[in-house]
Amino acid sequence: MSLVNVRTLVGEYGHIHTIVGITGNVLFVVGSVLFFKEFDRFYTFGIWMFVLGSFCMLIGTLGTALGRLYERREKESAITAD
Repeated sequence: MSLVNVRTLVGEYGHIHTIVGITGNVLFVVGSVLFFKEFDRFYTFGIWMFVLGSFCMLIGTLGTALGRLYERREKESAITAD
């Protein structure tokens, strides 16, 4: 994937990062609840939800951070071009 494609993905589709982040948060919370003793039979499922949720939160945060970085660089480029 080229740098232009990454820039387009993180810059123009910011709502995707939000959706991925929220999904990660929900999976993380549900997975955490499944660690309670009452849900002992779902323990392994809870672990996988916890791991997947953590990964989604990481991807969502990285996308948001890259979007802000590209936005800042564009603003700085516009300022120096004037």
